[in-house]
Amino acid sequence: MEKSPRKKRGPRKVTARSLENAAVYYLRRFASSTANFRQVMMRRVARAARFHGSDAEEGAKLVEDLVRRFTENGYLNDQAYAEVLAGGLHRRGGSARAIRVKLMQKGLDAETVEGALAGLSEETEEPELAAALVLARKRRLGPYRQQDARRDMREKDLAAMARAGFGYDMALKVIDAETARELEEEVESLRL
Repeated sequence: MEKSPRKKRGPRKVTARSLENAAVYYLRRFASSTANFRQVMMRRVARAARFHGSDAEEGAKLVEDLVRRFTENGYLNDQAYAEVLAGGLHRRGGSARAIRVKLMQKGLDAETVEGALAGLSEETEEPELAAALVLARKRRLGPYRQQDARRDMREKDLAAMARAGFGYDMALKVIDAETARELEEEVESLRL
């Protein structure tokens, strides 16, 4: 006896309750900015509206109500989200330029982004140098490269730093450093 193929279930019809359940489930799994959360929920509404032939405008009103309630209750907090994301990207070697772009892609306004970037300066006086050092260590660039290959790979190392969003002066400082220890000591002396 041959099994019949499973029928593909479509999206659930959007109701206030189903949308709230989906929103809570989403926020349990992922941190999100308000704009990103709104976009995810609107995709869900649009999919359900196409499948069921329902009114997408009504779903949009439900989404706006959810966004308002979740913001009031603190489940959505763009400033906190921006600070956490910026800190994580910085600790992985992200330049201020790359972090700014990533935060803007998440739908955060310029004021929130600048506040998050300013928060990076609370850890160290020179956050850009600290991030450049992390990137160089991770990718084995400049002083982290074997001594005999450094001269041949200098241009490629500078290009890698530039692609990561670091300025030319910062890239030169890191790539042309005599030893990694000297850079690490400088970063440690700048920690607040």
